[in-house]
Amino acid sequence: MSDSTSTRVWFITGSSTGFGYLLAKELLRRGEHVIATARDVSKLEDLTRQYPQELRMFTLDVTKPAEIESVAQQAIAAFGHVDILVNNAGYGLGGAIEEVSEDEFEPMFQTNIYGLIRTTKAFLPHLRGRHSGHIFNLSSIAGLAGSVGWGFYNTTKFAVEGFSEALAAELKPLGVHVTVVEPGPFRTDFLGRSGKLARIELPEYAETAGKAREYLKSQAGKQPGDPQKAVEAIIAVADSPEPPVHLLLGKSAITRFRDKLALMQKEIEHWKDVSTGADFPDGK
Repeated sequence: MSDSTSTRVWFITGSSTGFGYLLAKELLRRGEHVIATARDVSKLEDLTRQYPQELRMFTLDVTKPAEIESVAQQAIAAFGHVDILVNNAGYGLGGAIEEVSEDEFEPMFQTNIYGLIRTTKAFLPHLRGRHSGHIFNLSSIAGLAGSVGWGFYNTTKFAVEGFSEALAAELKPLGVHVTVVEPGPFRTDFLGRSGKLARIELPEYAETAGKAREYLKSQAGKQPGDPQKAVEAIIAVADSPEPPVHLLLGKSAITRFRDKLALMQKEIEHWKDVSTGADFPDGK
């Protein structure tokens, strides 16, 4: 065990590609300590050779609870503590609600929701005991605004949003920050290796969910978001004494969420008499 009390230690899930890999690489370049986990850690060997003292790797499948607990304890022991947890592991699944079978969406739930929850809970006693730390939960603009063809992916990311907001409120008095990250389309593997499509394709959804399929197939490598700038934004938030609970990334994410807020405000105003009429009369 090495003493790294003056150096932050980051624990990152899903580090073999995408945001996870780029974040680990950038942190190591800056001299921070990183515990990188992935189902296939062989993809991290280049970083191990370059940063043998600063990097520790562990094989981790976040759908396996016992593995999470074991790796969390080994990770804390590796440098003596963990300061920042980044729940990055996850993937997307395209298809209309009716098209997606349970054996297709359930594994995504296990990764995107249960894996994130279990990994977080594995580190909470440690962070709470230190009265410091930061948890980053990777969500998506899909966690703030639903869209056709991504209903079950929306479900997982909406769950991450609610979990993160509640966790942030619980941990703030204990000195631990929580930030949920909501990227728009970024040029990662999301539409490539990490993107999956439902096996069934019904013609009735060709003009709705079918468009989402076309997007996944045609837009890989064309997304406007720069992944390097995204990881730099995450590090900037970690450096801030007053980090946000929500971090939208990319212009399209901001535009899409503002459009949703505007629509919600319009609906609230239009239906406010019906909404407020659902209460008992004042004084009753």
